[in-house]
Amino acid sequence: MPGSSDHRQELARFLRARREAIRPEQVGLPSTRGRRTPGLRREEVALLAGVSVTWYTWLEQGRRINASHDVLLAIGRALRLDDAGLEHLVALTDPGTADVDAPTEAPSALTRLLDALMPAPAYVLGPHWEFVAWNTAQARLYPRITELDGPRRNLLWVLFADPATRELIIDWDIHARQALAEFRSATSAIRHDAAMTELIALLSEESDEFASWWPEQQVSGFETRLRRFQHPAAGQLTFEYQQLTPVEWPALRVVAQLAVPGDDSAERLSVRHYLV
Repeated sequence: MPGSSDHRQELARFLRARREAIRPEQVGLPSTRGRRTPGLRREEVALLAGVSVTWYTWLEQGRRINASHDVLLAIGRALRLDDAGLEHLVALTDPGTADVDAPTEAPSALTRLLDALMPAPAYVLGPHWEFVAWNTAQARLYPRITELDGPRRNLLWVLFADPATRELIIDWDIHARQALAEFRSATSAIRHDAAMTELIALLSEESDEFASWWPEQQVSGFETRLRRFQHPAAGQLTFEYQQLTPVEWPALRVVAQLAVPGDDSAERLSVRHYLV
């Protein structure tokens, strides 16, 4: 289990990264020349949050100080964090030792749901974004899903470490960055368990983009969006990317790539019985 100093350092890294990512003009401050640091200064964040410069500096240095929920929210608002960012900020004050209580296999009700979503590609993710189950349409969209094993049978690994995915997803970098921000937000409570540690180490080793982007500390809630694919057999496909959380199994999530009204992507994918 991580020590208290670990989560204080995580909080400090998050605050520094988010402070350096904000331009002064975004918070109504003049952008003057000669700034030695990117983004806001510590004293500017302290002023905007209504706290002392010394106290905020200690917080960003990982000192052994405590911050109330209201003060954290004030700092988060000064850093222009959205709801997902505020939740992540608060979560970082906890060591992150939550137990993962999730079935290792998809319940039969969810596998039937995946089948009912046909011809839309759909799958079930576990708490670390590992693939737990998928339907036939998803296997046609991304055939390698049936071959993955161990920590690589994971959506984040597929996005960042499989070259085939970069060729499959149009505007890969945009979608990969968004997914990474959503992943950090969704896994805050389990960020120190063994599976997470193994996954982060693996991705840092196998993906230059992951190793570069992960320290940026971006967080985001899930956003419904269109995702386009350049499939080698079915051509260009467009789906609406949607996510559902089953009430009975809240550690799992069902991801569906729904047909767009007036578009025949799902039908074109379903009528082709091929190997790619």
